[in-house]
Amino acid sequence: MTERRRPSAIRAQLLIVRRELGQYLTTWSGYVITAGMLLVLGLAYNVLAVGSRARYSSDVLDTYFYFASGITLVGGALLSMRLIAEERSQGTYPMLATSSLSEGQIVVAKYLAAMVPICGFLLLSLYMPLLVYVYGKVTVGHIFAGYVGLLLIGSAGVAIGLFGSSLFKSQLVAVIVSLIICGIGVLLWMTARVVDGVLGDIIAAMTLHGRHFFPFQDGIITLANVVYYLSVTAFFLMLSRNVLESRRWRP
Repeated sequence: MTERRRPSAIRAQLLIVRRELGQYLTTWSGYVITAGMLLVLGLAYNVLAVGSRARYSSDVLDTYFYFASGITLVGGALLSMRLIAEERSQGTYPMLATSSLSEGQIVVAKYLAAMVPICGFLLLSLYMPLLVYVYGKVTVGHIFAGYVGLLLIGSAGVAIGLFGSSLFKSQLVAVIVSLIICGIGVLLWMTARVVDGVLGDIIAAMTLHGRHFFPFQDGIITLANVVYYLSVTAFFLMLSRNVLESRRWRP
């Protein structure tokens, strides 16, 4: 029985992904958010990374990934703010909730839909580090590692945004809460720098940036940091599922 249901569930999830992608492509929000992300990143690249003074190519790339990580994290939250909040505000979520899909499957489908524009943004931004590669002296491995880190931190941002979207009907409130969570996650890194001892290490281990992203920024992929970002993603997706499950039988 389980084997018979699996294909239909997968097809239903793909339908949700296609519908959400259609929303991104047929409304202004996806284009505006992605264009805004590219604009801010382009300005950061030209003004702060490249600048007007001579710098080593590796330093330029390091600075680029530093700013790109923050933009990707925030962009993930912005692109996912409408995924569930819009369903609830328009009254279409009860129909989705009574489908054959579980809350977890719905959350995964919504998450995958938001990851597509994140991947599109990263592909469109790739020309900037490639310019550094062509005119400077950096390795393909450094660029690859940096983009693995951007994909992972973008995944965390999408999961956090999806959690905020599951909590509120208002997209504005959802994105504000999501950005607050992201902000706290980044500020923990600054807090860890002024706290000594074991407590400082614990705080540093929880931060969304700093210790976990700097290796990617420097061109180094470590299993521990990959697992960290995947764990953050899984944690907030699980919270989103739990929120939806708690609302299933509410009027």
